[in-house]
Amino acid sequence: MSVIYLIIGAASLGAAAYLFIHNRRLAAKLKRAEMLFDLSTQVHSSLHKPELLNSVNEAAKRLVFAEEAAVGLADDGDDALGQNRMLEARAISGRAQGETVTVPMIARGRTLGVLQAAGKSGGTPFSDSDIETLTKFAGPLALALDNARLYEALEESVNELQIATALKDRLENELQIAGSIQLSFLPTTMPSANEPFDVCALLKSAKEVGGDFYNFFKIDEEHLFFTLGDVSDKGIPAALFMAMTLSLIKGKMNSNLSPGELLEKVNDELCTDNAQLFATIVCGVLNISTGEVVLSDGGHCTPYIVKADGTVLPIKLPKGIPLGSFPEFTYRDQTIALDRGDRFVLYTDGITEAENALQEQYSTNRLQQFLSQTSGYSSAEIIDALLMDVFMFADGAPQSDDIAVLCLMRR
Repeated sequence: MSVIYLIIGAASLGAAAYLFIHNRRLAAKLKRAEMLFDLSTQVHSSLHKPELLNSVNEAAKRLVFAEEAAVGLADDGDDALGQNRMLEARAISGRAQGETVTVPMIARGRTLGVLQAAGKSGGTPFSDSDIETLTKFAGPLALALDNARLYEALEESVNELQIATALKDRLENELQIAGSIQLSFLPTTMPSANEPFDVCALLKSAKEVGGDFYNFFKIDEEHLFFTLGDVSDKGIPAALFMAMTLSLIKGKMNSNLSPGELLEKVNDELCTDNAQLFATIVCGVLNISTGEVVLSDGGHCTPYIVKADGTVLPIKLPKGIPLGSFPEFTYRDQTIALDRGDRFVLYTDGITEAENALQEQYSTNRLQQFLSQTSGYSSAEIIDALLMDVFMFADGAPQSDDIAVLCLMRR
């Protein structure tokens, strides 16, 4: 009987020991699972790669009791671990002794690198449970690293956008200033109604700063100078060239020069500056008393005379070259007569080459037809009605060229 009790006692003791060991292992697994959860949560709390990599070393060491741990990151665009293209971002320290365990880090179908642990404390080898735990930790770590990569890319894009926005704002401000400077070179007031002539002009740039220009001013009590032109470029370079051209015209024109002689002097000056731009131009001088107009052309659009009865006459001027093309060119003058009530119309090709949605151009034919219907209009009314006619033709289609119009009527 005592033998039986002894056997039963031993069996009970063995079961208790088994349960104790089993429970202890279970508690250790639970503790490791809790640690794995906490550490996985921690790595997701950072979106900055350097900070994330710094925390990984301690986290991996705590999970598998390793002396050292490190992350090796693959080159961008390389998903293969067998290519030996791991960056030595955090190499395993030579202080670690013993076995090294390496597990891949995979996120969103991409292999981002490897997680390594080396030299388990106590000198024992890593168990299957250690490898399983490290593998489980590598998953959320890889996802956190990929999120950090995406966040870095987003930050870089935001910074680039901020820089681009700042540059855009600065450019818009500079263009507004350039536009204001450009407009300051144009006449700001029209002649009095008491003058024996009626002159009006308008400039509408396709962008903030354009290349079209005009000007008119009295040389003396008997002579009115007027001009209209088109620079070959757009934007700030064209505005600067326009300002230089108008400054030269205003500075050199006097009662002793004909329009052709003026263009020769201005052309030579512009060619000397090597601006690499050119400007088509028509300029003229009206004898206020007699109605005689002396004109000279620099490769510009054909001007028109609109007679008091609505008849439209194209003025075929001797063709010259655009200003700034090459020096020492001789510009020729031509004289015409304006009767009372006649209008002289200058324009840039932004009028005749305006397009609608079908890419049809307004054309010189439409311009002549419009002008034939303006009998009795003032200079300002002609310009306003012409712009309205062009805009109605375009019907909202975007325009790429500037528009300038000048109308001079002898009263």
